[in-house]
Amino acid sequence: MRTLSNIFWLGTKELRSLLSDWVLLGLVIYSFSLAVVSQAQSNSQELHHASIGIVDEDHSELSRRIGHAFLMPYFKPPVALDQADIEHLMNMGNYTFVVDIPPNFQRDVLAGHRPEIQVNVDATAMVQAGLGSGYAEQIIGTEISQFLSHAESVPLSPANLAIRIAFNPNVATAWFTSVMAIISSTTLLAIILAGAALVREREHGTMDHLMVMPLSPFEIAMSKIWANGFVIALAISLSLYFVVRLLLGVPIAGSIPLFLFGAILYLFFATSVGLFLGTVARSMPQLGLLYMLVGVPMNVLSGNATPLESMPPWLATAMQASPSTHFVSFAQAILYRGAGLDVVWPQFFAVAGIGALFFALSLLRFRSTVTMTSS
Repeated sequence: MRTLSNIFWLGTKELRSLLSDWVLLGLVIYSFSLAVVSQAQSNSQELHHASIGIVDEDHSELSRRIGHAFLMPYFKPPVALDQADIEHLMNMGNYTFVVDIPPNFQRDVLAGHRPEIQVNVDATAMVQAGLGSGYAEQIIGTEISQFLSHAESVPLSPANLAIRIAFNPNVATAWFTSVMAIISSTTLLAIILAGAALVREREHGTMDHLMVMPLSPFEIAMSKIWANGFVIALAISLSLYFVVRLLLGVPIAGSIPLFLFGAILYLFFATSVGLFLGTVARSMPQLGLLYMLVGVPMNVLSGNATPLESMPPWLATAMQASPSTHFVSFAQAILYRGAGLDVVWPQFFAVAGIGALFFALSLLRFRSTVTMTSS
């Protein structure tokens, strides 16, 4: 009971110290609010309201059908243009796509020829250009096939490809990036806050006060871990409820309490990493550089930004030793697919096991550092 009491009161000291540090407190608030919103709304990976112009030199039924096939929300309503204006308008950036239908296009199609339609693309809008080109090709091909089936009584293919997208039917980027932004911020702030708590003790000279008190290194380390982990867990909860669900309107399929339970297990590991880096760094700039060497690869290679399947097999296998990989895995399973504990318990077990091992290593490093400093 004495140990628990010491850990609790030392943790409250850490909370008061964090609340008085406006820079770190502002970083926490920004990372789980404005950063999530900006990442969800500015990193769009789908075609949305692309501007398009139509140059109809055929003036046939088929050309009109092609012009009317470009619909919202993927494309804005097509605007009729003259061929002489294409280069000028695209240089001005007024249109991302301009479709030029040549003369006698319908007659050549019915005759069995292969007439070409020119699609001009402004490739400076990289995402829109890449996705929109594929959409335009599919839309034009579909309209030509349907026109031929009615004009020549040629039946359509007996097999139709129907694509159904699970868990994110509209392929909205914000549904993915908002939650992944929270996960990235969790790793970043858990490491930075725990490491900064130790560096701050050293810079302010209060570490000497702790060492002369009847406290063990375990009590000091655990107080910093639970206090900083509590702040991050609270920020995750508020961000999921108010930013992701209410402000961005992203549906959460699974249990948020179950996700928070797994996040707390991961925070035990991440704050232990921060504590370990805090014993190595002698100042906040050094801590930031160490985070770039440790935390950034953990985030990038965890499956947060790109799936593990796209990585080399040896790298994907090696990343199974990182709890961040299992954190991303069960976060996506719970929040996107509504998975329960019966599905994600292996990831929970892996995070808890690796976290406990790394906490033991961090405690040994912390104890040796305290012993060397006191001697």
